[in-house]
This record gives sequence, C-alpha cells and structure tokens, in this order.
Amino acid sequence: MQLGSGPFGNMTICRPSLQSCKCHPSERVSGITAEDVNGTWFVDNANKLNTINGVVNGPNVLEFQDVQQSKQEKDGLTSNGANGTVVRDEFRKISVDSIEDEAWNLLRDSVVYYCGSPIGTIAATDPTSSNVLNYDQVFIRDFIPAGIAFLLKGEYDIVRNFILHTLQLQSWEKTMDCHSPGQGLMPASFKVRTVPLDGDGSATEEVLDPDFGEAAIGRVAPVDSGLWWIILLRAYGKCSGDLSVQERVDVQTGIKMILKLCLADGFDMFPTLLVTDGSCMIDRRMGIHGHPLEIQALFYSALLCAREMLAPEDGSADLIRALNNRLLALSFHIREYYWIDMKKLNEIYRYKTEEYSYDAVNKFNIYPDQISPWLVEWMPSKGGYLIGNLQPAHMDFRFFSLGNLWSIVSSLATMNQSHAILDLIEAKWDDLVADMPFKICYPALEGMEWQIITGSDPKNTPWSYHNAGSWPTLLWQLTVACIKMNRPEIAAKAVDVAEKHISRDKWPEYYDTKRARFIGKQAHLYQTWSIAGYLVAKLLLADPSKARMLITEEDSELVNAFSCMVSANPRRKRGRKTSTQTYIV
Repeated sequence: MQLGSGPFGNMTICRPSLQSCKCHPSERVSGITAEDVNGTWFVDNANKLNTINGVVNGPNVLEFQDVQQSKQEKDGLTSNGANGTVVRDEFRKISVDSIEDEAWNLLRDSVVYYCGSPIGTIAATDPTSSNVLNYDQVFIRDFIPAGIAFLLKGEYDIVRNFILHTLQLQSWEKTMDCHSPGQGLMPASFKVRTVPLDGDGSATEEVLDPDFGEAAIGRVAPVDSGLWWIILLRAYGKCSGDLSVQERVDVQTGIKMILKLCLADGFDMFPTLLVTDGSCMIDRRMGIHGHPLEIQALFYSALLCAREMLAPEDGSADLIRALNNRLLALSFHIREYYWIDMKKLNEIYRYKTEEYSYDAVNKFNIYPDQISPWLVEWMPSKGGYLIGNLQPAHMDFRFFSLGNLWSIVSSLATMNQSHAILDLIEAKWDDLVADMPFKICYPALEGMEWQIITGSDPKNTPWSYHNAGSWPTLLWQLTVACIKMNRPEIAAKAVDVAEKHISRDKWPEYYDTKRARFIGKQAHLYQTWSIAGYLVAKLLLADPSKARMLITEEDSELVNAFSCMVSANPRRKRGRKTSTQTYIV
C-alpha cells in the first residue's frame, strides 16, 4: 500500500506508508545478548568496539566509582613521594579510560535493530524514568553524534542503514488537521514497531513508523532533520570511502528533494530560511521563530555538502545555479548583518531609524534601545559572535551556541569571525562552560520576558532546558570548531570539565542553573547524544585529522564573489540596479 507519491523532474517518487519487513522481530532491549535474534551483529561488532585506548571491556574492568576511591587512596599514600605525580597520572588515565568504556557500552546498548540490522539509536535508555514520551524513538538530529562516533570507530553499517532507511521515510504523506508535510521533508524521528502480519495471526512484521511532528509536543515539523541527513551522508562517504551510497539514484533524488524544499520561492525576501519556533534542537517556544542562526548555519553547511555530492547532469544545472546563488547571498547576509562585537555594537547604538532609501545604513530599522544592559556589560573587548536572529525592527542578541559553532565548522563565519567566536568563549568561560559544557544559549529569559516569550513554559524556566540550560552533547560541535581553527586546547579543557562528573551523574540530557551545578529537573538520564557527544569529542581530539569529514571549506569562486559584494556594497550608497537577485543583501 502506498499513500504518498509525487513527480520530481521526469521521475515519479513513491514512498511506502510504512516501511516494513516481514519477519519475526527481535526486541530491542538495553542489554542485548548473543542469544537475541540480532545478537550476531552485536557480538561481532562489539569485539571491534570494545578495544578503546588499549583497554578491553569485560567484567573485570573497574567501575568508575571504584577507580575514584582507589585514586584517592593512592593519592593519600604517595602525595609526598617522588612517584606521586606518576601514580596520579596513571590513575587519571584509568579513570578516563573507564569513562570511555562505559560510554561505548551505553551507546551500543541504545542501538535499535530493524529486521536484524542496526538502524539507529534511541534517544535515551533511562531505566529510572516512567514517562518515556518519545525518547524511545530514533531521532535524526540525536543520531548524528552517535553516527559520527560509529564512523570514527570504523562501524559503517549502522550509519549506512540509517541513511538509506530514513530516506525511504522521506515525504511520507501523513496528515495533521488535513495538512501534509512538504515533499522532501525528513521526519523528526521514527520507531520500529511490531505488528501482526495480514492474513496470518501467528506471524508478525516490523515496520518503521515516522513522526513528522504531528505527534510531537507543539506539533512542529522539523526543519533541521533533512539538513543533518545531508551532512551525515557526506561524512559517511568521506570517512568510509564508500561513495556508492551518495551516488545511488534514490539518494541523489532525496538530496534534490530536500534542496527543492529549502530553495522554494516564498514571500520572504531574505536569503535565510524562514521557520517557526520549535523547528530545530530548541524544540519548544523560545522566541526563535523567524530566521534563527542554528537553521541558517545548518542550511549553509547542507548546501555546501550537497553541491559536493550532486552528480553532474543536465537536470541538476538549474538546481546547482540556485544553490550557488543562495550560498553567496546567505553568506553575505549572515556575516554582514548577524555579526556583533564592540565595534558593531557601538554602530547600532548610534543608528538612525526610519531610513527610507536604497543607501540606508540601518537597513532593518533596528532601534538602538533594543540593546539590553546585559549585553553592554557582557560583550568582551576582544571577541564577538553571530546573533541569534534578525528580522525587521528586531535583533535577538542572545548567544546561541550551536549556530555559532556550526558557523565556524561550515565556514559561514569568516576566519576572523571564527577566531573571535572562540575568543569570546574563552573570555566568557564561566558563563558558557562553568561546571558542565555547554550553554545552549546565553543569557536566560527571566521574569516578564520569560512569561511573554515562552508562554510561562514550566520546563523552560530560567537556566533550565532550552532556556540557557547546559547540554553535554554540544561538546562534539565545540571540538570540531576548535580543531578547524587549530585551537583544540579549548575543547580539551571543556572535555576535562565534563569528565569530572558526567559519568557519576549518569549522562544527563542537560544541566540546570547558571553554573550548571544541578542535573536538569526533567532531564532523562543515559541520554544517547550526551554519551555520543563526549565520545566524538574524545575521538577527534585523539585524531584531529578525522574532523575533515565534517568541515566544509569555501571554494575560491565563492570567496571572490563575496569579496566583490563586500567591496561594492556594505554600508555604502548604491542606486537601484537591474538584477535577477531577489534577496535583500
């Protein structure tokens, strides 16, 4: 049975209502044994994954708490001796290795199987939580760090399966209040379900049941899923060397469908993507509707990755032309209008308003009174960042971590801007890192502002969850950004902070309070992307060259075109020109 089909060029794309496999399913449980139906894959690959830093997992590996106790005892015996430093370093290494071993075991326990093959990881394996919600599903954005971790360990099958099976769920026409998601949309998540086989009461089949947001809290479709999917597809090819996946006709078609959805014409005049609240990692009402930086950075990265993977053919010429035009306009728009430092802040402070002309300096009619007192005090003399959002008469000056970090990774930010973002992170370490990296945004919405913008959201109270909570998964994006800028010591310092108690705290989803001293009040434990984010950071710091599979560099043509736009356009008078460019730059 097929519910969804639609034309694409000269092809007709059909998607099954539920992707199914007629088989006797294996149950995904947190402790998979060799006797399980899917145990063969697990046992074979566990042997490969078990060796980390020369230590083999097994029942005799010390638990982290035991290691800590032994470390304290040893420190007390040898603190005054010549061998004290050596012993402490050795026990420190054992402790760290033990944390990594535990993380790998937990990551493997989160693997989901479909018809005998690994297909992804569930969001959390918290045995203490009775309120599972949708944390037992495979989320596309949550799987990205887990997929990168498996790639870095040479476990390619699970990533390949994830890419191909989620592709089959693309544009699956499911309705909410009589509305269907746009063709090319990737689901936010999916779940493996076991259902009776039609006509045979004794047999069952496994089906993949996707969620495009119609079951999510807030009922918001995910904008970032398709962008992350393209980024992971490129990473798979670069890391594994297997380019056959991205060259497949169905995969090429999937890439084009995502691009067509993102590049579609609309009423918006900006080159940035217009999206609603809750459409990305920040999945609740947080005042990010409009043109949030996180989506723009992922969009830019996905465009570069797609251009690199698209097969040259006559049917792609128009799409690639539109892609290149969007890349140029988007990079200029973000670099020029989203950037903030002390110099730019002083310019905004002296803006004239109600300017009407093509040579207006204050193009978006920003009122200087929007500059908050916190920003005046917080902005360091050295450093800067990309603001969270820009719309007519509105600049969201909050610092959003993922958007800034991925702007570095994707080269959306210039080299100088990228270094300035890392300078700001170092200067504001106590605010952004504190006792657990990394603040998702800064500062928190408080008081009347919190009530109005979040709707008095009881989960997004100040310094909690997405309202400036601290998320360990952001370690991996921080690490990639630092490696790209040849400043890995910043990420290494953050990892050291996390290692002090993330394992003891049972790998929480997020942390609360301004200094991240408390486990999040509603945080799930054993959160998969917290575990995977730590592992990816450790693996990349051990071999920084592997970060190349995630980093995108500008080509010379794009750099030259941008330079021409900057020299001809920024804050200078210009007359109206006849142009096919429809974006405001």
